[in-house]
Amino acid sequence: MHDFDEIGVPSGADTVWRQRSLEQWVLRAVDYQRDGLDMLLLGQSPLGEVLASPSAVELDGIAACVLDVGPDERWRRLEERDPGKWSDQAKRAFVEWARWHRGHAADPRHRPSVITDGAWAPMRWERWAEWSAGDRRWVVPVFDTTDVPVEQSAAALRAWVDDARGRRSALSLG
Repeated sequence: MHDFDEIGVPSGADTVWRQRSLEQWVLRAVDYQRDGLDMLLLGQSPLGEVLASPSAVELDGIAACVLDVGPDERWRRLEERDPGKWSDQAKRAFVEWARWHRGHAADPRHRPSVITDGAWAPMRWERWAEWSAGDRRWVVPVFDTTDVPVEQSAAALRAWVDDARGRRSALSLG
């Protein structure tokens, strides 16, 4: 299990940085796969970016979910975690990014320009660009953790991981 940000996030990190960094994480997952291990990556990259990563075709299976929290709680947590660090404009951006993630989880055609405009050139958007909501390959459950105890959220995530591992129909691009 890894947190995307453990590699460090430079000031001015942008879409290209996130997508290039995601490719490095995908390559690490490929290495783990060679050793017979699965990798769980926690981060801000949606399924569309994972599938478009150049090396995603080397993975035997890909599963994604969204761990979510309501807008008011997200705002509160940002302030509690880093008092005074985030302007109201920045907090609104976090809330909107989460809203977009929920839409993308439900439908790959939900405003793809959010991740494709200004993208890193090697990304392969055509791998999923024609998919639509309800496509059996596009399964991204959203877990709303707003009023859920940490232990219950962790149990739900663990159950999802177990289910994703057990499904022979896990998404594969190879």
